[in-house]
Amino acid sequence: MTLGEFLAPLAGGSQRESCLAVLYYQQHYQDKAALTVEEIRDALVRARVPRASKINVADVLTKSGALVDSPGVSGKRRLWQLTSSGEKHIRAKLGLPASTPEIEHDVATLEALAAKVGDQVVRDYILESIKCLSVGALRAAIVFLWTGAVRTLQEEALTKHHAALNGAITKHDPKARPVNKLEDFAYIRDATTLLALQELGVLDKGEKTTLGEALDLRNRCGHPTKYSPGIKKASSFIEDVIGLVWA
Repeated sequence: MTLGEFLAPLAGGSQRESCLAVLYYQQHYQDKAALTVEEIRDALVRARVPRASKINVADVLTKSGALVDSPGVSGKRRLWQLTSSGEKHIRAKLGLPASTPEIEHDVATLEALAAKVGDQVVRDYILESIKCLSVGALRAAIVFLWTGAVRTLQEEALTKHHAALNGAITKHDPKARPVNKLEDFAYIRDATTLLALQELGVLDKGEKTTLGEALDLRNRCGHPTKYSPGIKKASSFIEDVIGLVWA
């Protein structure tokens, strides 16, 4: 959904609703938790909101009370973000359900997947991911889903390509331990596993690259950093992983 499409129901409404809706869209669909006045105005212009370049965004936000907050600055420019009251307000204006529709969609997708997965260990990881996703714990949801996905790939490699597997692994990590059972993968880096799977023809270059990006996100979520993915990022991760591992 483009920003223009998202703002369409607000056509003819107040400048305040348009500015707040931009903040909502950027947070939930573009993983930008806060924006400057200039970024909000530029977004409105790109969305072809009438007279957007003339909107005094700073004045609009200053007069929005408890609907917005300023968490800091970017350079010398003040940042603005929606409060929980602001999110509730915009949802009401746009007719969005109280719960997050993106998360509901992903939960339903994962529930359907879990019902089809035969491996109990993998299924449990997917179910753990669903629990985390349902309460908005996106980092944990990503970590659990990746674990189930990489185990599925490991099982395929060990079952269908056992004879060539260790050669493919040692090509990319000469010091790697031999893999003769699933538990041995505990000593193999996931990045090496992906390279070996490409070597074996399980993954093509594009699939390996996409899963490599998913692994990078998993690592950012699994390590003690300040990084926190947005709903759109989590949804993209879920779509990619399901499409490449379980489709």
